[in-house]
Amino acid sequence: MVLGALLAAAMIPTNLQCEYLTNPLGIDCPRPRLSWALESGRRGDTQCAYQVQVASSVERLRRGRPDLWDSGKVTSSQSLGIAYDGQPLGTGARAWWRVRVWDGAGKVSRYSPPAWWEMALTAPTEWRARWIADSRPEPQSDAERFGDNPAPLFRREFSLGKEIRRARAYVTGLGYYELYLNGQKVGDQVLDPGWTTYSRRVLYATHDVTTLLRRGANAVGLLAGNGWYNPLPLRLWGRINLREYLPVGPPRVLLQLEVEYADGTRERLVTDEHWRVGDSPILRNSLYLGEVYDARQEQPGWAQPGFDDSAWRPARIATEPVGPLQAQTAPPIRATETLRPVAVSEPQPGVFIFDLGQNFAGWVTLRVRGPAGTRIQLRYGELLAPDGTLNPLTSVCGQIKRQEAPPGSGEPATAWQSDTYVLRGDGLEHYTPRFTWHAFRYVEVSGFPGTPTRDALEGHRLHSAVESVGSFACSNELLNRVQTVTRRTLLSNVFSVQSDCPHRERFGYGGDIVAASEMALLNFDMAQFYAKTVRDFADAQRENGGFTETAPFVGIADAGFGGDSGPIGWGTAHPLLLWQLYQYYGNRALLAEQYDAARRWLALLEANAPEHLIDAGIGDHESLVPKETAVSGTAFYYYNAHLMAKIARALDRAADAERYANLAAAIREAFCRRFLDPETGRIGTGTQANQAFALAYDLVPPPQRERVLAYLVRDILEERGGHLTTGIFGTKHLLHALTACGRGDVAYTVASKKTFPSWGYMLEHGATTLWETWAFSDNTFSHNHPMFGSVSEWFFKALAGIQPHPDAVGFDQVIVRPQVVGDLTWAKGSYRSVRGPITSEWRREGETLLLDVSLPPNTTGTVYLPTTDPDAVSEGGRPAAEAEGVTFVGHAEGECLYRIGGGTYHFVVTGLRP
Repeated sequence: MVLGALLAAAMIPTNLQCEYLTNPLGIDCPRPRLSWALESGRRGDTQCAYQVQVASSVERLRRGRPDLWDSGKVTSSQSLGIAYDGQPLGTGARAWWRVRVWDGAGKVSRYSPPAWWEMALTAPTEWRARWIADSRPEPQSDAERFGDNPAPLFRREFSLGKEIRRARAYVTGLGYYELYLNGQKVGDQVLDPGWTTYSRRVLYATHDVTTLLRRGANAVGLLAGNGWYNPLPLRLWGRINLREYLPVGPPRVLLQLEVEYADGTRERLVTDEHWRVGDSPILRNSLYLGEVYDARQEQPGWAQPGFDDSAWRPARIATEPVGPLQAQTAPPIRATETLRPVAVSEPQPGVFIFDLGQNFAGWVTLRVRGPAGTRIQLRYGELLAPDGTLNPLTSVCGQIKRQEAPPGSGEPATAWQSDTYVLRGDGLEHYTPRFTWHAFRYVEVSGFPGTPTRDALEGHRLHSAVESVGSFACSNELLNRVQTVTRRTLLSNVFSVQSDCPHRERFGYGGDIVAASEMALLNFDMAQFYAKTVRDFADAQRENGGFTETAPFVGIADAGFGGDSGPIGWGTAHPLLLWQLYQYYGNRALLAEQYDAARRWLALLEANAPEHLIDAGIGDHESLVPKETAVSGTAFYYYNAHLMAKIARALDRAADAERYANLAAAIREAFCRRFLDPETGRIGTGTQANQAFALAYDLVPPPQRERVLAYLVRDILEERGGHLTTGIFGTKHLLHALTACGRGDVAYTVASKKTFPSWGYMLEHGATTLWETWAFSDNTFSHNHPMFGSVSEWFFKALAGIQPHPDAVGFDQVIVRPQVVGDLTWAKGSYRSVRGPITSEWRREGETLLLDVSLPPNTTGTVYLPTTDPDAVSEGGRPAAEAEGVTFVGHAEGECLYRIGGGTYHFVVTGLRP
């Protein structure tokens, strides 16, 4: 009984991760980083030492024989990013590991349950496979590219002569691929691999295919799609042809199948010139225009043994150069939810509209019976016209909307999102696209034989499979709806890159990341997704050091610094993500890896900043008032220098840190000299964005902050009736600045509005995802844009009160500072940090505030409570000053501050002002 109680209270390592992944299959870094969280029943528990053991089998590990590595007892509180320092691991090696820890009293925990990681191909020389492609001639003109070009099928038969112990498939394809073994699709990911600058880096996947192989005859098949590697020569906005900017070529595939027999011998199958190629029923496939699928052209059994491929042609070795291969660790794209139609209508004879109930990104499954050759067209859109017909104009690729196509080009007049299915005519048929995706709420179905019922079609939500780690709710139902819509919008826009919109463009715009990355971090596990994003921007970095507007680079270079560099607010995505990944996940290795790229970017900014000012960039995109790019440009310049000083300091580069800190100070002085009116507090022309930039980035000295704040508050409440006028960046900074400066009440007023412009206005006008603009658009602007999703970040940080301390490393320091404002009576939030769960939940009952806070072990927190009287605060039923693990720190801006460690706390504050 006593022993059980002690064990229940003891600190326990849990949630073991390797490279921020749980039991990853296929990583290629030689010294992977190991991390764990901690659980404890005691307050204030901290880790003072750890011991990691790694073995070649789980049996060896359990017997205490770690033949690969035993760290011994290491005196350290570190539980993140511990680099493996054991025996070198070869291709396919699986390492089992466990950890135990010592607490502050010197007591050792039990060992954790075992976890594992498995290596992929550990060196380029390990690859024996060769890229293969179709041997038929490529299209020679744009018109031919827009015509039928069936997606190629690749196949090979082989025999396995012994009992199989295990088998791994290392596979990729450009643009996309599907792998089949003995007729079964391998894996549940779709639209694979993730998009990169293919001339710099190509990602591959590792699959455990042991159960899909058998002794005797086997067959392997690969289906290849165009993806981003073979885009159609559409001219977006009439000028940008992706084929002129992306590494392009015909679809190609690469496979290395490694088989280990029970007797320890091995066999290998690779893609080479001995493979055969045939035509699939996917006659056309385009990311933007969709698919044309003729089911009459299907070849049953093509990926099974015994199929007659004598009429197929030989594969050719693909010699077009691409970048080196890298194991894919960012989450793959998966189908995560099925959506059923909420209504079906027939606004015109034979034209049916399926309403899926919400805007989302993904595809559909069509179920149909009918005569062979029947041609069904699916078109997708976000809106309906007043007469109930489809209005797809907000989702047209690159604004390609014309009365007629250019003669002889083959290009469509209007670049609709659509799919076409041709029936084979032998009973119930199912069609789901493979190498495209769409963003839509409504599906227009024409050519359907008869009248479809609701079960004739269903939607499938697709997105990179980022795991949900955050939740928020409060007593204001409007804000709860905004939270739901924001999360839905973000998921619509994570398809291996974080896009601006999932239909019209689909590109990885840096500005949208700068605006919404912290919202994403608080809601989802973005550790590996954003690490890929950082590398995407580094891969696209220009010779002059500039980061591009999008990564990968697609030819868009607005208001940059020459050499195809992008605008300053968009290039800031790289250093900002670097710092956020350090704050949220403790990823110091990425800081070191990317330091030179970030340094080159700042050097370019310095070279373009006479008198420490930058008047360049796009500015506060979609602002409702004229933008002042000199203010935003200089503010971003300051912020980049500030970030680089912090990054250099984290990497122990003291001289660099001092230089960048001095540069930031000089920029700040220049900013105030040029833009600050010290008498009125106006920044430049005094827009809300200008004021918010100055306050959020701490660009004005303390004596003027109150005036800058007062000017902003006056504009919001007196000039704008409680509304904002801000765009992509100003909106994020507005809410943050108001709250940090003690006017969370004004931020709440702005966030709670239902009239134009506001989030509530969008919802009142039917939005189920966030719009690109504050105003409703029925033609041009996207209805699925995450850039205004920064409001969700504010929900977590302000209303729930959960935020990382400015000096946090992997969320080891937490600020809990809930805003008890407006008509809110309760709010709650949770965030599963890399160190463990953090929760904050408060309720107001008259003049009393009840606040429950929970932090994981090995962290500290500062709790801000809305009173100046420490005697009005209790914790756990006793005065807070006497409570275990609670330390009164002092007063700040009308609040009492308390320091806590890991554990669960119940604070009560009495005497609140009405």
